[in-house]
Amino acid sequence: MNNLTIDLSSVDLTDEQFFKLCVNNRDYRFERNSQGDLIIMSPTGGETGNRNADICYQLQAWNREKQLGKVFDSSTGYKLPSGSNRSPDASWIPLEKWDNLSAQEKQKFLPLSPDFLIELLSPTDNLIDTQNKMKEYLENGTKLGWLINRKTRQVEVYRVNQKVEILVNPHNVSGENILEEFNLDMESIW
Repeated sequence: MNNLTIDLSSVDLTDEQFFKLCVNNRDYRFERNSQGDLIIMSPTGGETGNRNADICYQLQAWNREKQLGKVFDSSTGYKLPSGSNRSPDASWIPLEKWDNLSAQEKQKFLPLSPDFLIELLSPTDNLIDTQNKMKEYLENGTKLGWLINRKTRQVEVYRVNQKVEILVNPHNVSGENILEEFNLDMESIW
């Protein structure tokens, strides 16, 4: 199944209503673009889910050692400044951002864009749509993002005010100055 986009321009779906829609339909993954369209996302298959778990494991292991922020999986929703609601496959924010959130904000979709994120392209994802989503993250405050395409064995690296860099079949990918000393081992991801 491919992702399905529903035009909700005739409906004024509030943030609270969108949150309740997601909570009441936990078997589905929803996102919302900045125009308010509802995107129903297909669940991942076993291979993609397994690779997502490995990505989160590696990121969490680094973060536990460094204790610099909070790591989130693909179930975490973000309310971006543009009005979009997005859920990257893996993401990270520094402790300062986390600590500045209220207890209520921590319980709902986080009202910010993650500093770092990873999107793992699944067979049901559209490459152009996912690339546009990566650009949207940058426009909303993300500092570093990786789009991993297992099919082509490429990683697109997104940085603020820079051209997208394409790494072909890398053995690892560096977190640069955003996630210092973090290197994602790609062997278990391919």
